[in-house]
Amino acid sequence: MHAGFPSLSKDIQKVMRLGLGDSEVPELVDVIAGPVLASGIAVLLKLGFGYVMRDCLLNREQSEKALAFFEENFIFDDPNAPSGQRYYQGGFLLRTRKPGDNMNVWLRFCSEPDELFVDTPFGRTINSLKVVETEVVDEDEAATLAQDPNSVDLVISFKDIEAIIGLVGREEVDIIGLLLENVVQLTGNTGHLFKLGAIAKNIEIELGLTDAA
Repeated sequence: MHAGFPSLSKDIQKVMRLGLGDSEVPELVDVIAGPVLASGIAVLLKLGFGYVMRDCLLNREQSEKALAFFEENFIFDDPNAPSGQRYYQGGFLLRTRKPGDNMNVWLRFCSEPDELFVDTPFGRTINSLKVVETEVVDEDEAATLAQDPNSVDLVISFKDIEAIIGLVGREEVDIIGLLLENVVQLTGNTGHLFKLGAIAKNIEIELGLTDAA
């Protein structure tokens, strides 16, 4: 299972850089407040993972592209679901283990299924603002979310803020090494980490930034 971890981190970093291209994020410095870092990460994740589905309300071609991407990555056949299909609704909590850092980001997909689609002059399309949701939460909220399997499937805990900043901009990040060095801890269903990486990889492929493996 662990063999797939190294590539996942690289894919997710590239997706976050897509968000950086479309946003103004507070500059990372040697010493940075947890909530400020959390706000920057929340913006990067939302914009990065929503990049392919951006502007789908503005033209037919982008709408069709966004719908196709959504169907491939976020819809599953499920005979037990009322409609025979279900949406991917993974929830992630990114935080640090150092007391007082107050760096917590709640990331979730398709959290409000009833708001995922909207009607436009050229037909039904994705509400791109509702596919990816991110929220900065405080320490008490994060502690509660971490224990709630209905809200969070996987908790990704970094050692401290400095550990996160140290990873920014690195082309290669070996997740196995980070786990062994206790820089990162994973709690929950690690299968969702593979899904997160798969979505990131498909964004790269869709945009022609990498070849399909």
